Amino acid sequence: MALKTIILIGGPMKGTRFRPLSLDLPKPLFPVAGFPVIYHHIEAASKVPNMKEIILIGFYQAQEDLTKFIINVQHEFKIQVRYLQEYTSLGTAGGIYHFRDQILMGNPEYFFVMNSDVCGDFPLVEMLEFHKHRPAGTFCTILGTEATRQQSLNYGCLAENKDTSEVLHYVEKPETFISTTINCGIYLCSPCIFEPLKRIFKQNLEENYNFDFNTPNKEVIRMEQDIFVPLASTGKLYVFHTTRFWSQIKSAGAVIYANRHYLELYRDTHPDRLAKNGEGKPKVIGDVFIHSSAQVHPTAVLGPNVSIGKNVMIGDGVRVRDSIILEGAMLQDHCCILNSIIGWNSTVGMWSRVEGTPNDPNPNKPFAKLETLSMFDDHGKLNPSITVIGSNVQVPPEVIILNSMVLPHKELSGCCKNQIIM
Repeated sequence: MALKTIILIGGPMKGTRFRPLSLDLPKPLFPVAGFPVIYHHIEAASKVPNMKEIILIGFYQAQEDLTKFIINVQHEFKIQVRYLQEYTSLGTAGGIYHFRDQILMGNPEYFFVMNSDVCGDFPLVEMLEFHKHRPAGTFCTILGTEATRQQSLNYGCLAENKDTSEVLHYVEKPETFISTTINCGIYLCSPCIFEPLKRIFKQNLEENYNFDFNTPNKEVIRMEQDIFVPLASTGKLYVFHTTRFWSQIKSAGAVIYANRHYLELYRDTHPDRLAKNGEGKPKVIGDVFIHSSAQVHPTAVLGPNVSIGKNVMIGDGVRVRDSIILEGAMLQDHCCILNSIIGWNSTVGMWSRVEGTPNDPNPNKPFAKLETLSMFDDHGKLNPSITVIGSNVQVPPEVIILNSMVLPHKELSGCCKNQIIM
């Protein structure tokens, strides 16, 4: 039995909640817990027996960072990884149909489809076992999890037959309550999924054939609205439930949240990646990742939930908590970093404090997910969130940066609170 995995990495978007982090690096390559976001997807997929190939589909230009990443993961996981570039954004299923010959090469029995903007403890092996035992002719199994009643409206919602797990009804971001079971953006498909994809593609072609140049081209095929909605209650669409960690990665706050959970998973999967306390080493509290090339002063205190990137320099008495420090950054003596992301090659001066506000899920509500707040509130003020310092930023000594976003290549002159520094 041969298997494949398709990872949908999207492409450069205009209005992104991920700025300024995505200005320097494609979002799927942003490091979380020391490794790019999609590294965690590839690692999970490579552990599934008989996985023959992993295909990345998106419309980023094939640039140096992406090429280097692919070479590295191929070497590490001993599995073929390829990038197929769309000529334009084709939607969550359009790229899969466009590259159908590449996907079906080698006759895979099933293939996973993973959206790159989610993170989690992906139960792919268990999902495969579940899918194998569905009736013959099943098109797809969706990975589902529970959300609160209110939060479910922000996701794809599905109603199911509790006895058979068949999806009876599917709505993407419904206006009224449907179900607390939400779509995790991870699917396991049988090759027969190309039948409805072909049907939608032909339908779109016919609608395009009208010579009206004012009508936008309908090349986009959306897996959720165009495929799952009509497939519900046909006996060909099922849901597999997970209670493991899962979250979307739509904002800087979600990156810090994902970082915490991936570090926690390392306790079981990669204890060697977590920093240990010892003589001549910095004090570590909880789960901390420190790249081997980073230089950290023994009097620094790191953690919990901290990732330190390549060639970072951390001075005497520095305190870091719930933060990601990116490659080449310098934290000078006695500065304090809380709930923040410090960009590539940026410097935080002595005795300065950089602090953000976490927006963790409500611990008193079972199944609560991370809220992705809009950048501004109803009064036009910046919502408190993680502080993000872009690349090559100079934060002077003895200042406080609170709940702010600083774009790249800025030299700050003093304190700032609830501001976007452009």
